Amino acid sequence: MHIYLPIAEMSVNIFLILGMGAGVGMLSGIFGVGGGFLMTPLLMFLGVPAPVAVGTGANQIIASSVSGVLAHWRRGNVDIAMGLVLLLGGFFGSTLGVFIFKWLQSQGQIDLVIRLSYVVFLGIIGGLMMLESVRSFVRTWRPKGGPRRKLHQHNWMHGLPFKMRFRKSKLYISILMPISIGFFVGILTAILGVGGGFVMVPAMIYLLGMPTNVVVGTSLFQIIFVSANATLFQATLNQTVDVVLALLLLLGGVVGAQFGTKLGAKLRGEQVRVLLAILVLAVCFKIVFDLVVPPDDFYSIHPMDATGGIE
Repeated sequence: MHIYLPIAEMSVNIFLILGMGAGVGMLSGIFGVGGGFLMTPLLMFLGVPAPVAVGTGANQIIASSVSGVLAHWRRGNVDIAMGLVLLLGGFFGSTLGVFIFKWLQSQGQIDLVIRLSYVVFLGIIGGLMMLESVRSFVRTWRPKGGPRRKLHQHNWMHGLPFKMRFRKSKLYISILMPISIGFFVGILTAILGVGGGFVMVPAMIYLLGMPTNVVVGTSLFQIIFVSANATLFQATLNQTVDVVLALLLLLGGVVGAQFGTKLGAKLRGEQVRVLLAILVLAVCFKIVFDLVVPPDDFYSIHPMDATGGIE
């Protein structure tokens, strides 16, 4: 059963889109990520234009994140204070990112920038997460009795001013750190159509030193509002949000997130990190493959306008 997408200008199988939404929603509940780093590339693999995949993918993130954060809220795994500070930076970052997106689109470079950015960020983040996960497993295999390592090492960032106490996360750090992380992730949300969880979650664990069980719910809380801000600007400024596609993804995402949250509660923090690293690297390799493999047809036909130029 197919349905026509007016903004993407193509037909897709309804059940395939619903299944994609459910699958990504499930991953959102397990890993505390919006799922955009998977959804946007998957839409592009189906043939959806990159700008539409970015704008619509950010919209899908909202529903799956709301569904996931409600489940984590009931378990008391959301640090509201930290989420609001991250959100402050995220609003400014996502707004700036939409204008950068519009400028790249006017230059005709947005498709290439999106794909190359995914390769760079997914490769770096996935590699670092995999390395840290392997080290964590190695430490568990070693005999106990050696000097105990701290959860996180203090460095120059912990000496920054404007400190605030985050009781839920048991931290006393400068708000400049989470604001900067939120700002950077906000830009990624607008340009790449991601919730930024694949950057946010490792940063909250390894830079801020937050407990893994609190990170997941807090990440989803911040993702909701930053993604909503980016989606609003994408729809009004760039007209890249396909409502029909978004509704199908939303329906599948809400259902999948509930199952994912229950499954994620049964996994240890080390297991969650290594599985997320594998997923990130797998998507990265697929995008690289598509970039380097020559297309079947080197030429394409574009309609001409009244002046004889390409529309």
